[in-house]
Amino acid sequence: MNRVTSWVTYLQVAPLALVFGLFLVVPIATIVVVSFWDYNTTQIIPDFLIQNYEELLTSPVTWQTYAQTVRFALITWVLTLLIGFTVAYFLAFHVQSTTWQTVLFLVCTIPFWTSNVIRMISWIPFLGRNGLANSTLIELGLIREPLEFLLFSDFSVVLAYVHLYTLFMVVPIFNSMVRIDRSLLEAARDGGASAWQTLWAVIVPLCKPGIAIGSIFIVTIVMGDFVTVRLMSGGQSASVGLMMLNAMSLLQYPAAAANAVVLLLLVLFTVAAMMRLVDIRKEL
Repeated sequence: MNRVTSWVTYLQVAPLALVFGLFLVVPIATIVVVSFWDYNTTQIIPDFLIQNYEELLTSPVTWQTYAQTVRFALITWVLTLLIGFTVAYFLAFHVQSTTWQTVLFLVCTIPFWTSNVIRMISWIPFLGRNGLANSTLIELGLIREPLEFLLFSDFSVVLAYVHLYTLFMVVPIFNSMVRIDRSLLEAARDGGASAWQTLWAVIVPLCKPGIAIGSIFIVTIVMGDFVTVRLMSGGQSASVGLMMLNAMSLLQYPAAAANAVVLLLLVLFTVAAMMRLVDIRKEL
């Protein structure tokens, strides 16, 4: 009977394992193998060499690009955490009606009904030199000349990131907050804790799994992004994803694969560090 049960269990897991292997393990293994190949201007040469990694890790441009990508991810993470926590807190503790919670939550999802590219392009006429933001500030007398840093800059890149991905922080934090036993908050208030003390001593610790999940979403998405940087910086900024795209456009696939492996290891290390700090299994 035990053997039959064991075989049944393996058969139940087999479809998922097959999908996992075909769509995750095989592609990653292929990238790792190709990263050790050689190439020239016209072809990829199967080989085993570490030249691609040597050129990548010894280039100052690589370190500068990775530093800028990490900076984008860090700034975006901080801003989305602040905004996402505030929105989730309002929905979970200040909106008493479940119906209104659902309605307001759906309002937050409305931007996701359109393409990311369309949402990014919509910022261009708003932030441009003669756009709505500069025109309004000049009419109000707050500035004399248009602000050049609003568009095609690091500012516009971060703004687009926050606009695109804040909901990835709102959802898991809100999910954590609605699970908090309200009697704990009442006990804190009865014990003389202020609103801020209750927030830091009760709500924030109980929301750590949601914060960690949202952080993983934000960091992994921003670290691998290239479209936002390419469009919103006007070619003034770089990212690791954009560097890989440029390498592939020059048919330097092994070099791009080596870059992808390094980026994957960096992201996995970051995610592992987050999971060491917070037990995400409580949320799942």
